Amino acid sequence: MSKTTFQQKTKLMAKLFDSGCNTEKKLQQLDMESILKIPGITIPDMALIIELQKETKVNKLFSYLGGGTDEQSGT
Repeated sequence: MSKTTFQQKTKLMAKLFDSGCNTEKKLQQLDMESILKIPGITIPDMALIIELQKETKVNKLFSYLGGGTDEQSGT
């Protein structure tokens, strides 16, 4: 997947919020059928939703949105 900009991520989040998906739990519960019901959803949006689901599951959403990483270097 190509590098997604912060603006693209926030536009998608606005679509999710507008459709009632406004918590991590609701994001995790989205399946393909639910995603397809979101008005104005695109194929790239679908891929981004999957990325958002992965990142929230491992508690790295803030890093993902900011384009950074929380990777710790070895000791």
